[in-house]
Amino acid sequence: MSDLARNKRKSAATRSGGETRLGLIRRARRMLRSLTEAYPDAHCELDFETPLELAVATILSAQCTDKRVNEVTPALFKKYPTAADYASADRTELEEMIRSTGFYRNKTASLMGLGAALVEKYDGEVPGKLEQLVKLPGIGRKTANVILGNAFDVPGITVDTHFGRLVRRWGWTDEEDPVKVEHAIGELIPRKEWTMLSHRVIFHGRRVCHARKPACGACLLAKDCPSYGVGPIEPAQAAKLVRGPETPRLLALAGVVDEVPERTIEQAVAKEPVA
Repeated sequence: MSDLARNKRKSAATRSGGETRLGLIRRARRMLRSLTEAYPDAHCELDFETPLELAVATILSAQCTDKRVNEVTPALFKKYPTAADYASADRTELEEMIRSTGFYRNKTASLMGLGAALVEKYDGEVPGKLEQLVKLPGIGRKTANVILGNAFDVPGITVDTHFGRLVRRWGWTDEEDPVKVEHAIGELIPRKEWTMLSHRVIFHGRRVCHARKPACGACLLAKDCPSYGVGPIEPAQAAKLVRGPETPRLLALAGVVDEVPERTIEQAVAKEPVA
């Protein structure tokens, strides 16, 4: 084990021994600054142009990859450009268009119900308030925050599986319930940062901090992470787990790029981030 790895493990062990509330806030914000440098262009990976399109795409993304949703939505958005179009859709035809996203019958019911509710209550427009969104068919709190943050520029924290896993792994919260996670993290990070925080945490979860085997030895957050060592800590080994075009920058920020073979970096760049 390198001196760098030993120092990271030692500092992580020290943190886990007891961290003040102020210490946690400072560490969380320091980690956010690192994520901001790592993922300056982090964004919602669903393709959309209007709030309605984002609402539809987010409903389709349940138990489905963003990539698959983005393959389905161009034709869907062209055929159903308004809420009224979804409300009056032929159920069988709509089901066939979205079949490849999975759970297509439930999703069709949600889309048709959403269209009808928007026409009835909001003149066919998607509302821009959380309390209104969560009452619509197919839209829970997570989906509502995605819509608010990305279509209306209203700060919101999106707690998906990646976000929940990472903030617990980082010791930001022990909560499991998504709403409690959202509130706990909201107390650590300034409100104006919430939407981009969500994107950056999710980006990191898809590229570096994987569920089964995180790339600890190639992670720019290693010095601040109490879970350092859950995954491989040797840089060359850990780098094989990194995915996506950001790999060279991520390894450079982690301070390990010189320890990783060029071929490994090329292979990591070519890999799709996990769903």
